[in-house]
Amino acid sequence: MAAPKPITRLISHVILDLDGTLLNTDCIVSQVLKPFLVKNGKKWDSKKAHKFVGKTPYEAAAVVLEDYGLPYSTEEFLSLINPMFSEQWGNIKALPGANRLIKHLKSSRVPAALASNSSRSNIESKISCHQGWKEYFSAIVGADEVESGKPSPDIFLEAAKRMNADPSNCLVIEDSVPGVTAGKAAGMHVIAVPSVPKRTDEFSSADEIINSLLDLRPEKWGLRPFNDWD
Repeated sequence: MAAPKPITRLISHVILDLDGTLLNTDCIVSQVLKPFLVKNGKKWDSKKAHKFVGKTPYEAAAVVLEDYGLPYSTEEFLSLINPMFSEQWGNIKALPGANRLIKHLKSSRVPAALASNSSRSNIESKISCHQGWKEYFSAIVGADEVESGKPSPDIFLEAAKRMNADPSNCLVIEDSVPGVTAGKAAGMHVIAVPSVPKRTDEFSSADEIINSLLDLRPEKWGLRPFNDWD
């Protein structure tokens, strides 16, 4: 894994992506799309799943329609698929290290924000089943609250603004290439936790690449180290 590049200023705030970074939404995507595709005479191809990573729902829908040749407009497809996804939000599990990280940041009194390409309402639905998550975050920003989603820096800049944070003092943790691109464009430090491990070569612009949140070492970024015996 890439060693973190030297930093000249201490990190004061952390901005986290949600899907694929804190929550294992990949399994839900396949559970929803597989039966939908079967009903439309198509077969789910897991090798195409990486194309959806880090995209807004609208962008991801357009990819599905094109890849599988489905006879719907993007709006029609979303109107059919969104209720199916909503039924599954409560089944999404936290990824290894997610609860540990949130608990640690809270106990360290490090302000943090959620910044996701999902809509604000979907973000809140997803985290509502995870105790203490919504209450902890100082800001929550969805793609529907800014002009452009990732890879535009808008979401991260808005998150920093809501926390009254200097972007250069923010640490972004992301699982997708669009997210890493957005974080760097916002002038922030970025740790990549690739949700598609075999594609780590695409994350070269990140300041650090780790396999899992369990590999995160906050002290490398001027934050208090984990103490799992707290």
